[in-house]
Order: sequence, then structure tokens, then C-alpha cells
Amino acid sequence: MAVRANWHTALLVIGLAAVAGAGLSLSQSHAEKARLVPPPAVDETGNAATSEVAVLAGGCFWGVQGVFQHVDGVTGAVSGYAGGEQATAHYEVVGSGVTGHAESVSVTFDPRRISYGRILQIYFSVAHDPTELNRQGPDTGTQYRSTIFPVTKGQADIASAYIAQLNQAHAFPAPVVTTIEAGRAFYPAEAYHQDYLTRHPTNSYIVYNDLPKIGELQRLFPELYRADPVLVAARR
Repeated sequence: MAVRANWHTALLVIGLAAVAGAGLSLSQSHAEKARLVPPPAVDETGNAATSEVAVLAGGCFWGVQGVFQHVDGVTGAVSGYAGGEQATAHYEVVGSGVTGHAESVSVTFDPRRISYGRILQIYFSVAHDPTELNRQGPDTGTQYRSTIFPVTKGQADIASAYIAQLNQAHAFPAPVVTTIEAGRAFYPAEAYHQDYLTRHPTNSYIVYNDLPKIGELQRLFPELYRADPVLVAARR
């Protein structure tokens, strides 16, 4: 485990060095600026389950997956598609922007260690900019929309209350445009999209758009940051 952690840390350092080599700071190198927002006033209580799933969309799934793979209490994060039909849940088709799908991440977590509300706090603070409509950074289209796909009514209620809370508090300079789409199935993406941030830390897209999010996660949520990411490849 220590060897694996050191290896992933080395990859992250290589990627961050590429950011520095480009003459950019972490805060300058991506369009979606991290912003620590308050935790939700409404959250799960007394959850006796050992595992729960949150499905979240916030732009390209490489970065969203990468962020949650570094969150303590998360036991799995899989890139995929949600919002459309199974027949169209393929990267080349989803890219057309007419399938109803959004690039999404299915986050499995232990609610005894981290709550659904805290997952959403990280989602709004670090994983993406929830004020951008049908886009994130350089990516545009409904497939890059900010959307929460609740898997239970309880999750839907928490998400709805949280969005209202953030808007009422003016937590962002513009209104949160995140939608809530219940009753939508999640379909895993192709294998080459999984663990993309970890496997390609020097890819220019990852360097400028996604690696800074890992740094901001560590800075804003040090108590929840884990250096050794939980990878899809390790679960197979």
C-alpha cells in the first residue's frame, strides 16, 4: 500500500510540475475556480448503511472522477453516462449532445465515514463550477451540464435544499444552475476513460483543467484528502 501511494504521489508531482513549467499557478491553470462553500444545513442522519452511491455530473468526467478518487471515505468512483438511454451510452454518441446523457461519475462511499451532504459540498466547492450552464471550462454542450442524479428521494431532498441554501446565501457570484434529475440510470464509460487522471498526469487537458482540482481538494478539505486514490483498475 505504501509503495502504491508513493507511486501515485509521484505521478501527481509530475503533473503539477508540468503546471509550474507552463508558468501557471494552480489557481490560474483552470477555468473553474475552487470556492469553499458551507456544508449543507440538511444532511443524512443516523444512516446505518455501509455503502451508498452518489451520481454526479460536472463537466468532463476525468476530473470529477479524479477528485472523488482522492476523497477519504470514497470506496469507488466510476466514469460514465446518465440522463439518457442505454443504447446511446457511448462516448462517440454522447458527444453529439443530443442523447440526454451527461458525462457523470458514480461515487460509492461509506456513509459512516462521509455523508452524502459532504460529498455534495466537495462537488460544489472543488469538482466543478455549478454556475456554468451546459459547459465546464473548455467543454460545451448539454453532455457537460451540472446535474445531480439522486438515487433515493432522501438524496433528492438533500440536493434540492442545498442548492436553495447556496443560492440564498449567494455562495457564488452567479446562481447555481445545477439540475436534479431523478430516476435516471447510470452506465459505466469505456475502459479507456477510467482512472484517466491518474494514468495521464502530463496530458495537457489534465494538467490545465483537472490536476489543479486535486490540489484544491487537499487545500480546502485536508481532513478528507487521501493521497492514494481508489482506482477502478484496482477493483477488477
